[in-house]
Amino acid sequence: MTASAEQSAQQVALSPLAQERLAYRRSRARRSTLVALVSTVVFAAAVVVGLTSAPGWPRVQETFLDLRVGWDSLPAVAAGLWLNVRVLVVAEIGVLLLGLLIAVLRTLRGPVLFPLRALATGYVDLFRGIPLLIALYLIGFGVPALRLQGVPTDTAVLGTITLILIYSAYVAEVFRAGIESVHPSQRAAARSLGLTHRQSMRLVILPQAVRRVLPPLLNDFVALQKDVGLISVLGAVDAIRAAQIASAQTFDFTPYVVAALLFVLLAIPTGRIADAVAARANRRQGLA
Repeated sequence: MTASAEQSAQQVALSPLAQERLAYRRSRARRSTLVALVSTVVFAAAVVVGLTSAPGWPRVQETFLDLRVGWDSLPAVAAGLWLNVRVLVVAEIGVLLLGLLIAVLRTLRGPVLFPLRALATGYVDLFRGIPLLIALYLIGFGVPALRLQGVPTDTAVLGTITLILIYSAYVAEVFRAGIESVHPSQRAAARSLGLTHRQSMRLVILPQAVRRVLPPLLNDFVALQKDVGLISVLGAVDAIRAAQIASAQTFDFTPYVVAALLFVLLAIPTGRIADAVAARANRRQGLA
């Protein structure tokens, strides 16, 4: 049976009142879609007219929206973006692992484990308080100045390490909030079944905690996608540095616009995934 035939059979099975309500909902949905489409077109047209009628629009178009310059700079900027993507993947894995470790250390109990809790708390306070740009300068330029044997000096590697250190402090607090949101009865029930503290944390507490904090966790990674571009301050030829080089050669800012568009295209899928996860969590909790 086709989908249209199944839909017709369902409509026949409904009562006249239910069919009337269904038709009303569909008409309202079509009307809302049409109104949204028209309002979007009108708003976009107003923005375009407002920009193009500005006195300085020809100069802006020549300086920021030169199609020839943008097309010529696209290969170099896209190659630099590939470095940003690699840094992003490694940083996300490192942030997840280190952030989870710090969160677990902060939730340890007992006076004997106080030094570990204090160390984890100090880590969060330190790296959550340092601006990312300053941390990049301190680590990216300070570590190579030490001339230590076996310590990496590559700017991309040092930038990735800095991103992991900074974002782990934020993600650790997200994980800790998720762990503490699990009701103590869950831990007690796990211990009553004979599970050790480690087993209770791994099999009972952490799965619930991670599921609850997925939306804010994904939002942090959306922010991380943008901040990977800051490794350019260390000299790494990423998308932003490639755009800067192209802009200096052409005396035009269009390469920066190209880099911005590529970063937006990179962030949109993660943003939609974050929205979908948040909506799913709300449906589970009966909030939507």
